[in-house]
Amino acid sequence: MPVFEYRVRDRSGKVLKSQMEAETANQVRDALRSKGLMIVEIKAPKSGLNADIKIPFLDNRPPSLKQVAIFSKQLATLINAGVPLVQSLAILQKQIDHKGFQGVVKEMRGEIEAGTPLSDALAKHPKIFNRLYLNLVRAGETSGTLDSVLERIADFQEKELALRGKIKSALTYPVVVLVFAILITYFLLTTIVPQFAGILAQLNAPLPFITRMLMAVSSFLQNQILLMVAIIAAVTFAYRAYYRTPKGRVVIDEIKLKVPILGNLIQKSAIASFSRTFGLLISSGVNIIESLEITKGTANNAIVEESIENAKNVVMVGEQMSSSLATSKVFPPMVVSMISIGEETGSLDDMLVKVGDFYDREVDEAVDSMTAAIEPLMIVFLGGIVGMIVAGMFLPMFAIIGQLSQ
Repeated sequence: MPVFEYRVRDRSGKVLKSQMEAETANQVRDALRSKGLMIVEIKAPKSGLNADIKIPFLDNRPPSLKQVAIFSKQLATLINAGVPLVQSLAILQKQIDHKGFQGVVKEMRGEIEAGTPLSDALAKHPKIFNRLYLNLVRAGETSGTLDSVLERIADFQEKELALRGKIKSALTYPVVVLVFAILITYFLLTTIVPQFAGILAQLNAPLPFITRMLMAVSSFLQNQILLMVAIIAAVTFAYRAYYRTPKGRVVIDEIKLKVPILGNLIQKSAIASFSRTFGLLISSGVNIIESLEITKGTANNAIVEESIENAKNVVMVGEQMSSSLATSKVFPPMVVSMISIGEETGSLDDMLVKVGDFYDREVDEAVDSMTAAIEPLMIVFLGGIVGMIVAGMFLPMFAIIGQLSQ
C-alpha cells in the first residue's frame, strides 16, 4: 500500500509531520480532517525518477546485530511502559531505517494482531532472530516477564557487539600493516627491481644469491601474475572445503586455539561468550539441557562445541557438568571451580555472570597484549623485506664500484 507524507496543523496551531498508508490521497485527506487537523501538505508516494533507488542485494540483506539490539531495547522499553505489543511494533516499524527489517516487523505485527504469539512470529525469521533469541522470548512469554527478558537480550547483544569490536580492533592493525607490506613489496619487485636488473645486466656484474633470487621473484610476478592469482584462489578454496568437513573443522579450530597470542584471545572470548549466553538462558528460565544445546550452537569453534556437548551428556545422566568441563581443553580450573560452586549452591546463573564479566576484562588485556606484541613484529617484518630488497640491489653495485676503484 502506498505511503503518503503529510504536514498538518493541530488545534493549537502547531505543525505536525508524519506518514500514513492509504490507497489514495483523498483517503489521507478524509482521515486527517476527521481528526480535526488542518491539512498543510500531502505528498504523493515517490515514483518514476523520484523513487528511492532500491538494490535487491542490499535491500534483502539481514539487519546487523546492532540494529536487532536497538530493536530489542526499544521494544522492551515500550512494553515496560504499558504500550500493547501490537502498538509497540507499529511504533518501531516507523523508526526502523532498514527496509527489509521494517517489512519483517510489519509482518510480525499482522501475525500478532491475528493472535499469533510473539515467539511464533519470530520463529518465521531465523536469519534475524536466532534460536537463542527465540527461546528467551518464549520463556519470557511463559513467565510473563517479556519486557525484562527483552532488556536482557538487548544487554547481551550489546556486550556481544563490544566483544566483537575488541577482537576486530585487535586484528585490524596487523591486517592493515600486512596489506601495506604486500603492496610495497609488490611495487618494489615489479617496478624498482627490474630497473636495477637492467643496469646490472648491461654491466655484466657478478650477482650474489640474494640478487638472483629477487630477480627471479620479480620476473615471476611480472610474467606469471595469473598463475599466482590461480594458486591463491586454489589454496583458499581448498582451505574452505577442508574446513567444511567435520575433521577439518576440528583440526583447524584446534590450531587456532594453539596459535601464540591469538589463541589466548580466542579462548578467552569463547569463555566470555559461553558464560554470558548460558547464564542468560538459565536466568530466563530455559532448562539446562536446552540451554547447553543453544549455547553450543553459538560457540563458533568445534573444540568449544565438543566441550559443551560433553557437558550436556553428563548433565543428562544426572551428574554435574563441571566434572566434564574439568577435562576440557578450553575451560581453565578457575572457571570450572566457579561453575561447580554455582551448581552446588544453586546460583549457577550468578556465577556465570561473574565469569563472563571477569573474562570480558581478560579479553581487554589480551587485546592490549596482542597489539603490543604484534606492533614491533610487524615493523621488523616490513623492515626486513625492504632491507632485503635494498641489499639485493645495492650489493652488486658496491662490488662494481670496488672493482672500478682498483
